Amino acid sequence: MSTSVLPGERPDRLEEACAVFGVYAPGEDVARMTCFGLQALQHRGQESAGIAVGDGETIMAAKDLGLVTQVFDEASLAALDGFVAVGHARYSTSGGAASWEAAQPHISAIDDVLIALAHNGTLVNTDRIRALLEGRGVQFRSSTDSEVAAKAIGEVTQTTHHLRNGIRRAMEELSGAYAMVLASPSSLYAFRDPNGIRPLCIGKLPDGRGWVVSSETCGLDIVGAEYVRDVAPGEIVRFNEEGMYAEQGVPAGEPAACIFEYVYFARPDSVIDGQSVYQARRNMGRILAQEAPAEADLVLGVPDSGVPPALGYAHESGIPYADGIVKNRYVGRTFIEPTQAMRQLGIRLKLNPLRSVIEGQRLVVIDDSIVRGNTSKKLVQMLREAGATEVHLRIVSPEVGWPCFYGIDTDTRDQLIAANMTLDEMNEWIGSDSLAFISLEGLRASVPDARCQGFCDACFTGDYPVEIPAAVAKKSFLTKKDFEDVYAEGNQ
Repeated sequence: MSTSVLPGERPDRLEEACAVFGVYAPGEDVARMTCFGLQALQHRGQESAGIAVGDGETIMAAKDLGLVTQVFDEASLAALDGFVAVGHARYSTSGGAASWEAAQPHISAIDDVLIALAHNGTLVNTDRIRALLEGRGVQFRSSTDSEVAAKAIGEVTQTTHHLRNGIRRAMEELSGAYAMVLASPSSLYAFRDPNGIRPLCIGKLPDGRGWVVSSETCGLDIVGAEYVRDVAPGEIVRFNEEGMYAEQGVPAGEPAACIFEYVYFARPDSVIDGQSVYQARRNMGRILAQEAPAEADLVLGVPDSGVPPALGYAHESGIPYADGIVKNRYVGRTFIEPTQAMRQLGIRLKLNPLRSVIEGQRLVVIDDSIVRGNTSKKLVQMLREAGATEVHLRIVSPEVGWPCFYGIDTDTRDQLIAANMTLDEMNEWIGSDSLAFISLEGLRASVPDARCQGFCDACFTGDYPVEIPAAVAKKSFLTKKDFEDVYAEGNQ
C-alpha cells in the first residue's frame, strides 16, 4: 500500500527494510559502483545514505540524510578513493528517527584500524549487549543496534587480533535479523543471521575484476556483476587479494527468510534465493483469483507492487486488466508541511485515479497489504469519487496482525486493523464492497522456486523464529481491547 508522505503521519504499510552493498575490486572506482548499487536498492530506504571506502591503509566515509543522489555527487565520490567499499541506504526501524549519527555505515576503531559496517535488519537483544559494552567503557554515538554490532565486533577483535574471529564471536551473541557487510582497509566481509531472515547475495565482476555483495540481485545487475549465490544463514564470507573465502560463523538455524520480500519489499526484477520476485507476485494474483473470485468489469493494481499480482488475477479470472491508478513517482518522503486542505487530499499526493477508465465500472483492486487501513479507506473513497460502481479489494498477503521485530517498521498490535477487527468489520470500515486476503497457504504456494522453503511469516501468524525478549514484546503485543481491559481494571 502506498505510504503517506505527510509529515507526522505513520506510513500505512509494512515499511522498507534497509539496503546494504559492498565491493572488493582493485583498480575499479568502487565508490561510484557502490553509489550505483545503492541507487538500484533505493526502494529499500530513503532516509539516509552512506559509503565507506578502504584504500589499504585506512577507511574514508561520507554519509548524510537524503536519497543517494542527494547525498553524493562527483566531488564527494572522487574523494572516496580505494578498492574496497560498503554502502547503506537506511529506513529507520530502530534507534529512533532519522539522524546523521544513525546514518550508516558505522565507523569504529579497533586499536588504530578503522572498520565500516552496514546492516540490514534489527537485533532484538541490543539492550543487554550495549549495557555490557558500556560497563567495559565502550562509548556510543547513536542509539542504533548497528553501532552495537560494530562495537561488539571491535571489542573481540582487539583481543583476538583477527577480524573474522571478532565477527564470529559477535554472531554468537547477536540475536535477531541481520545481513551485514563490513569493510576493513583491505578486505570486504559479508555475514548473515543463522535463520537467513534478511536477504544477501554475492556477485562476481567480469574478467576476475572483483566481487560484489548486495541486498538484492538488482544491485548486482546495475554494476554488471554475475550472480554467484546467496550468503548462507550463519555464514561469514571474506573477499580480499586471496579471493573469496567462506566459513560457517555460527550453526545455521531453521530457515526463516522474510516472505514479505516477495510481496512488497524487493524490486520485481530481483531474484531471491532462486525465486523470481516478479513471477512470485504474478502467482499471488493467480492464486488469489482462485481463492477469492469476484464479479467485476476490470482488474486494477495499486502501483507498483500491486500491478504484477493484478496481471495474474486478471489472467486467471478472465477479467480484463486496466491501468486505472497513476502513481506520481517523484513524490517521496517530504519534510515540506502541506496546507490543511492538501493534507485532507491525503493519498492523492501519490496516487490518482483515471476517471476515463474507472467511471461506471465494477473494479477488483489488488494491493500488497493492509496495515492500519487508513490508506485503503482513502483509496476506496477516491475510486468511488472517480465513478467506480463497485470496489472489491483483494490483498496478496494475509492479514497483518502481529508486529515485526526483524527490520521491518510495523505498528504495535493496537494499531494493526486486522488484530482489532473481523474481516466484515474491516470491509465495512474501509468502505469496500468486498474484501479478501490471500491465505497463508496460498502465499507460500506462490514461491515454489525458492530454494529455501522455510519462511518467516510472524507478521501474519505471531510465530517468531527468534525469541522476542519479554520487555520488548509486552507492549507491542497488546490489542486495543487489551488496553481497554487494562484501563478498566485500573479503574475498578
